[in-house]
Amino acid sequence: MEPIDIGIAVSIIMVIFVFLGMRVAFAAAVAGFLGLLWIFWAKKGYNPEDFGWALGVAVKTAGQVPHSKISSQALSLIPTFILIGYLAYYAGLTKALFDAAKRWVGWLPGGMAVSTVFATAGFAAVSGASVATSAVFARIAIPEMLAVGYNKQFAAGVVAAGGTLASLIPPSAILVIYAIIVEQDVGKLLLAGFIPGAFSAVIYAGLIVGMALSIKNFGPPVGGFTWKERFTSIIPAFPIFFVVMIIVFFIYNPFGGDPFGTPTEGGALGAAVVLLVAVFKGMKWSQLKSALLETAKLSAMIFAIIWGVLIYVRFLGFAQLPKAFAEYIGGLEQSPMITLIMILLAYAVLGMFMDAIGMLLLTLPVVYPAVMALNGGEFVSAADSAFGMSGPMCAIWFGILVVKMAEFCLITPPIGLNCFVVAGVRDDITVQDVFRGVTPFFVADAITIALLVSFPAIVLWLPSMA
Repeated sequence: MEPIDIGIAVSIIMVIFVFLGMRVAFAAAVAGFLGLLWIFWAKKGYNPEDFGWALGVAVKTAGQVPHSKISSQALSLIPTFILIGYLAYYAGLTKALFDAAKRWVGWLPGGMAVSTVFATAGFAAVSGASVATSAVFARIAIPEMLAVGYNKQFAAGVVAAGGTLASLIPPSAILVIYAIIVEQDVGKLLLAGFIPGAFSAVIYAGLIVGMALSIKNFGPPVGGFTWKERFTSIIPAFPIFFVVMIIVFFIYNPFGGDPFGTPTEGGALGAAVVLLVAVFKGMKWSQLKSALLETAKLSAMIFAIIWGVLIYVRFLGFAQLPKAFAEYIGGLEQSPMITLIMILLAYAVLGMFMDAIGMLLLTLPVVYPAVMALNGGEFVSAADSAFGMSGPMCAIWFGILVVKMAEFCLITPPIGLNCFVVAGVRDDITVQDVFRGVTPFFVADAITIALLVSFPAIVLWLPSMA
């Protein structure tokens, strides 16, 4: 068999593993290792005497690749970003943020749900994990929405959908992973997520207001707050805004010149600031221990997925599957934009059966070169001719689109992880309730993705200034 045939066969085997319920990390690692062994042994003509040699080379290759990538400094952003979110929760900053949002926008139709969306967006700016955001606000926001008369399904759906904003609004673990895979500037990708993330939150809020205006007794506004109460509510939530400013200043110096530091340094300093605030507010040792343990668990899960998928990615390189797929896509006669839309729709379907991080790690090594090769040109010329922007800017734009699709997949059945998290936190709400509640937000996400595709400036304006 030719290497590309082996690549296709092993990829099918890996998909079967996933559908049988094997974790993505293990499915990718096992399939990648078997593929490496198969290719190396095939080079020796399947000679039984050379099987031991092929096995040794496969083991060595599978061991070296994860270590070389995992030791990358950029990946140290992931645990620091996750830690910021958990420390902010235990310091009471999330409750303060929700109270501030309620006082400022609660007067709108559907005000409590709108407050939840903007509060999750604010928390997303200090948390790199959608799962953590959904878990936190399932405890904080759902009881208050139920108290003012919201349907429990919709209340759960608002939290699950709002939690997805953490995938796009920096600091975002998924954006960092994308940058590592496609070898792009982490800082510019994080900057690129700010406006689309805020844009997504506004679209969500607009959807809720529209539903409140058109559906009787949908969810009453929450009023009665004075301007003094509104302004004083900002003070307890100010540390969150301060941490956001620290991270932005380290990524992008608004005064001109070089950035003050790297994104990694910004994340570490942000975590230190939130820790000091938490200690000042009286954080107990048990709470600090919980924050550290939750961070370690989530980080270990993410790194395990990366480790397993990297073995599979190295196998794909030997099988030459990404190159073949890129040549096929580049040779299509249809419009590059139509091809891009088809790829995004494929992500929507795939996300129904895989978690967001695993999906991106498995597909990007094949899909990314294909997108960059649209119109049959090289990296920069293809991006110029197909989308009218430079190669690196095209990579950033595509990255935001892909991560937005990953957000979408966090709430789509049957695997929508955020929906399971919300149901797990609330004993009175089932997973089916959450999936019903998030249904309206599919429309909002479709509108957002369509606008990001049609108007790339929404994504590229901020990173182009850096």
